[in-house]
Amino acid sequence: MSERRPAPTVGQVVLGKRLQELREAAGLKREEAAKVLRVAPATVRRMEMAEVALKIPYVQLLLSTYGVSEEETDAFVALAEEANQPGWWQRFHDVLPDWFSLYVSLEGAARIIRSYEPHFVPGLLQTEAYARAVMEAGTIAQAGPDTVERHVALRMTRQQLLERPDPPHLWVIMDETVLARPVGHGGEVMREQLDKLLEFAERDRITLQIAEFAAGPHPGTYAPFSLFRFAEPELPDMAFTEYLTGALYLDSRKEVSLHLEVLDHMTARAASAERTKKILRERRATY
Repeated sequence: MSERRPAPTVGQVVLGKRLQELREAAGLKREEAAKVLRVAPATVRRMEMAEVALKIPYVQLLLSTYGVSEEETDAFVALAEEANQPGWWQRFHDVLPDWFSLYVSLEGAARIIRSYEPHFVPGLLQTEAYARAVMEAGTIAQAGPDTVERHVALRMTRQQLLERPDPPHLWVIMDETVLARPVGHGGEVMREQLDKLLEFAERDRITLQIAEFAAGPHPGTYAPFSLFRFAEPELPDMAFTEYLTGALYLDSRKEVSLHLEVLDHMTARAASAERTKKILRERRATY
């Protein structure tokens, strides 16, 4: 049986979907592909769903069975070998939940990241002090200060994707609650965080909007969620929502379309990017 990984890389997700497409184009069922490999059909399903690493001999045998040319097979194998390499986040395996590993992989591969956050500044935009204060106030603190610091280090490392030469477009709608809820003591943490948000707001590939109290309720007032869009045509848009002990990854067209519709509706009602800067400056003056 193929070796299990804590979470798939985006490359494995893309190649898994491609394997499924090639099998279906060849007119084969999973049971028939499994007979070729002399494994259970569940193993083929796990490969296609990126639940396991792609064993190269299995990949080569399947591609041959599907009638894929030698040149395309060589290219596919090269991509599989690259996809099987652990991501940088694996060095944080001691504090990174399995369900969040995929999020970090998707985040790093996305071309556009759109999200709604009703409670806190999104992790990609947090200062170190703000992140630490949030961690210390949550359940993570029960594991001790060393674990808190590991989580803070992970969050700061994630932010490096915004410093890449070609970063993703990050488009965030934050509820006004995020600015009204003080994090840290004495106002210093919030002032530093608001200064950082104002700095981010000036970047070309970062769009910040505030969902103001005065605008009333909106269709996103359930939970934080994000929507990822990728350059790879094989990888569909994906929505993510988190709860206390896990998360849901949604890629069905119906569910993703609904999340996109809600985001578009919220974008139209939220404060514009320019007004958001004014709101941030006004809030800073209150701390």
